[in-house]
Amino acid sequence: MNKKTQVKRIFDSISNRYDLLNHLLSGGIDIYWRKKALRLSRINETSVLLDVACGTGDFAIEAKKLKVKTIIGADLSLNMLRIFNKKTNWSKGNIVQTVAEKVPFKNNSFTNITVAFGVRNFYDILESFRNFYRVLKPGGTVTILEFRLPKNKFVRSFYLFYFNKILPLIGRIISSDKEAYTYLPESVDAFDSKVDLWKLLNDAGFNKINNHPLTFGIVQVVVASKQFK
Repeated sequence: MNKKTQVKRIFDSISNRYDLLNHLLSGGIDIYWRKKALRLSRINETSVLLDVACGTGDFAIEAKKLKVKTIIGADLSLNMLRIFNKKTNWSKGNIVQTVAEKVPFKNNSFTNITVAFGVRNFYDILESFRNFYRVLKPGGTVTILEFRLPKNKFVRSFYLFYFNKILPLIGRIISSDKEAYTYLPESVDAFDSKVDLWKLLNDAGFNKINNHPLTFGIVQVVVASKQFK
């Protein structure tokens, strides 16, 4: 099974329990992470936002609270998008099923792109970032919220125990999908050891790249800008 097919199957499978598990397994701190990431993105009511790997819409919904008027959600999982539609009265007509590598929008369409916990699921991260660069307006910003392995040895040990032992057990009990919550720690470990976000963003054309670790370094917010020409 290739990565695209695997990711779609997993997220289609757990869509009905996704929000519950997100909040439960993070102790609710995922809500703070999204709000902080949006503040760092400097998003405002004039922003035109593309939320990639939008899932059930939590990032986009937080952006809407900040008075952002134009928001498009994009995700590979149709079931996740259906949940998004059930949660709002404005997302219908503003979501699209697509992969990040081939976002179906014209050049220079958006001022902001956000991705929460989705980059590690892309099957070609560099190609995705090149597409982000293409559809962003000059001066536009991409904001990535993603897990990382903490640098502190004590925090790292606790984090790995939780991710490898506790999280898969709770996830399996609630979602009845064993693969989904073994995939998460495996994907975080592979992502952290093999993926250099700064280099990939730079290779795609972005500059002014800043990394902001949150909560003892277990997550990171990476903000990168498309330069004016």
